[in-house]
Amino acid sequence: MFLPKYPDSPTPPPAHTPTEPAPVRRSLPSVSIDQKTVAALVVGGVVLTALLAAVAVTAISVAVAAVVLRSMLRDHHRR
Repeated sequence: MFLPKYPDSPTPPPAHTPTEPAPVRRSLPSVSIDQKTVAALVVGGVVLTALLAAVAVTAISVAVAAVVLRSMLRDHHRR
């Protein structure tokens, strides 16, 4: 039978030693959030939501008006 050859004194593989130290991580500057900041963000969100709703209502109104005008013009051309 073939038996594998083992080394006489097993040695662990050499540990990896970095040549340069790891770069120092800089922490982000702290940001203070107070009640005024939160209130400004909430008001800004409400205003943007209202503007988006206004744009949506306007688009629907224009679409309905276009369908009505198209229907009226089609009936006018049939006569």
